[in-house]
Amino acid sequence: MKYPRLRPLVTALFLTGCSTQVFAHLGLNLSVDVRSLSMGNAVTADPPGISAIHFNPAALTKLKGLQTDVQGIVANFDIQKEFSAPPGYNVFGYSDDPLICNDTPDNPSNLCTDYKGSVAGDVEYASLYIPILKKVVDLGEGWPVLAPTGGISYNPPGSKLTYATAVYAPLVAGFGSENGNPGNYMGQQVAIERITYLSPSIAYEVNDELSIGASIGMSYNAMALKTDLRFPNEMIGVLRMVDESVCAPFRENSNVITDLLLFGLCNADETINPFNKFASLDVTLEQSLSPSYNLGLLWEPTEEFGFGMVYQSAAKMRMKGKYFIDVANAPRELIKGLNSSATGQILAAILGFPGYIPPTESGLIAMDLEYPAHFQAGVKYKILPDLQVNFDLGWTDFKAWEKFQFEFDRQISALKIAKLLSNNVTDTSLSVPLGFKSPWSWGIGVEYSATDRLKLRAGYEPRASAIPNDKRNTLVPINNAQLFGLGLGYRFDEDTDIDLSVGFLRSRDNIPANTSSMANKTGVDNLLLNPYAGLDVKTNTKVTILGLNYRTRW
Repeated sequence: MKYPRLRPLVTALFLTGCSTQVFAHLGLNLSVDVRSLSMGNAVTADPPGISAIHFNPAALTKLKGLQTDVQGIVANFDIQKEFSAPPGYNVFGYSDDPLICNDTPDNPSNLCTDYKGSVAGDVEYASLYIPILKKVVDLGEGWPVLAPTGGISYNPPGSKLTYATAVYAPLVAGFGSENGNPGNYMGQQVAIERITYLSPSIAYEVNDELSIGASIGMSYNAMALKTDLRFPNEMIGVLRMVDESVCAPFRENSNVITDLLLFGLCNADETINPFNKFASLDVTLEQSLSPSYNLGLLWEPTEEFGFGMVYQSAAKMRMKGKYFIDVANAPRELIKGLNSSATGQILAAILGFPGYIPPTESGLIAMDLEYPAHFQAGVKYKILPDLQVNFDLGWTDFKAWEKFQFEFDRQISALKIAKLLSNNVTDTSLSVPLGFKSPWSWGIGVEYSATDRLKLRAGYEPRASAIPNDKRNTLVPINNAQLFGLGLGYRFDEDTDIDLSVGFLRSRDNIPANTSSMANKTGVDNLLLNPYAGLDVKTNTKVTILGLNYRTRW
């Protein structure tokens, strides 16, 4: 089967996780430094130039005089998604889901008679959130993105202190697709970014073997999500069954008695179908200043061996923005029908349903978010005079993402219905249970000095997933991943270096039907974020990154 490719991209990827920040695990350290990318990010004991601000600020003491560092990264993403119906697929006796079924709407059978097989819902283009415009911009298929970063450092002659600052992107990601794409029920348009625009740093050379350092990162953080919503749930199936089997005989002969007995449900012009769109949600959130800090240590007792470690602090944020909800006609008709009957009005009052659902709702939204802390330690060792091996071990506190909770500035009519079947919903809030775990991961890099001017590099980093098996989804198209890197460095003279690197990240995931409560689990209690309930889901992500770095001393 041929899949369209997502050629344009941003500098590095993400998982929402679920909602968007979960992309951080996939995109961690992909867009910070070119040389590190080629070394599997195993550079804590051997940080690259001014990017040591991020990887280990203690290594800034190795930079003498006034130095500048300019980088550019271009990335290409290919994100493929597949949906298919397993044997025995149905939702409360219905399987005619147009997403995977070719049957026409006038087919009298509730069960699909002609399945499509595997259906592709691939990402179609890259998207970016533009702070000034406060909107997401689609870049269009075939348009790559160049992400420039830069920094400057200064070590006064004879001083043991080194000062530095840099502009870099710990995380930038975004994707989108056209209307009607099967993948739109878990993010039609997603954009997320964390850009460190100021990072005052200082390093101190304790002695010839030991250095310490610290940096403060002042970052801009933003996320945007536009998604269609549908609920292929047993309870929604009951409403369809009532409309088609119970209401049908009375639709042309309704009277006061049937209205009272059937709560006015049969007066709705359109019923809720478990396979149809319930609503669409558009959310943007941002925070202009999100401070964090990095602490580093570098110990080099010999020319052959070095040890480094870094702690990157968490960053707690209160992100604020706007939301827009566009409600489909069917849920509005349901409430209208209930309120057309005296018994229906009583039932609606007992359940806390609204008396009316407007076609659109908008307002302000906020959420508390913690950008997770990270710890990493590593060694470098020259096993031969011209061959160096680096090895790093790291840990990221993704367990801080137990859930994301969105808080609205007013009661949302659609949430008053959804809260009946979910403990994660109230009239004014929506919680997304993530249940992330905090994994350890490792990376290895090799650097060979072919000549006095030319260095060749290779790296490998297997990335353990932070997402539990029962929370995997298509919004974060990754479970476990592997990062491969190749690169070279060339020294033009004693003051000028150029690095060229290519990185390739791959991840495949198979989510069998009824295994993830964030994608495809069935059951009455799995209402939210299960748009593909009962379906088999597969994802295949490939990321190719090219980078060029220019460093010079003045």
